[in-house]
Amino acid sequence: MTKRCGHVAIIGAPNAGKSTLVNALVGQKVAIVSPKAQTTRTRMLGVALAGETQIILVDTPGIFAAQRRFDRAMVAAAWDGAGDADMIALIVDGRAGAGPKVEKILDGLKDRPERKWLVLNKVDIAAKDKLLALTTKLTDKCAFEQIYYISAATGDGLEEFKTALADNMPEGEWHFPEDQVSDATDRLIASEITREQLYLQLHEELPYASAVETEKYSEREDGSLEIHQQILVARPTQRAIVLGKGGTRIKAIGEAARLELAKLMGVKVHLYLHVKVYAKWDEDRSLYRDIGLEWVE
Repeated sequence: MTKRCGHVAIIGAPNAGKSTLVNALVGQKVAIVSPKAQTTRTRMLGVALAGETQIILVDTPGIFAAQRRFDRAMVAAAWDGAGDADMIALIVDGRAGAGPKVEKILDGLKDRPERKWLVLNKVDIAAKDKLLALTTKLTDKCAFEQIYYISAATGDGLEEFKTALADNMPEGEWHFPEDQVSDATDRLIASEITREQLYLQLHEELPYASAVETEKYSEREDGSLEIHQQILVARPTQRAIVLGKGGTRIKAIGEAARLELAKLMGVKVHLYLHVKVYAKWDEDRSLYRDIGLEWVE
């Protein structure tokens, strides 16, 4: 059989379910997921296989009206991911509909030369009678080759969507070995997993202005991993939130992140967390480089 390989940019507004979709298509976790908007901060690749086809999924940050430098860098990463792709899949939350953020993306998409597909996500919780009207509204604004209705969370429609993606990839050799599911470094994965736990455990208590930096990542003689990380927050009050009373919250975050990392890496993990107040972490060029974002003026 002929081998195929291509890139599909997964774009959409924050919380459309892009990372959940990428993880479901790959078959394992390659991108962190939380209910918090803008959880994905940089462009990451997930590698999905379908027979003789390798589908390279470019998971991008949610596109929104960016004000801060850090936000502008995330939006730039999203559009850069679209520019490198053979196809763009616009993911729209079928329940939330087409708000201003989706309208802005449509404006940016309509004149682009890449092939464009529309994917309505979360159809398991969306009102069926509104989906057709939503589809009409979206397709009136932008010409899409194909339209799919899926639920990344339950798997509804995913097999059909994945098969269609595979059938539409160009012929060519695979870009990654068969057992590789992502292009992310182990250091970046470690930072992302801890950041995911920050979002999951602190919910709205911790503002968006936080980051995780992996300072040390090494293998011990027994094969286990030793990881030291700094959680960067903007204010002392945020540091107190992350630590929790008597250090209980930071302990719970570290334990959950350690277990998740051990499962992903397949070895025992020793994780050490430190919380640092760094008011201008989002103006630190080196941090942008570490998490895969370009510095924007």
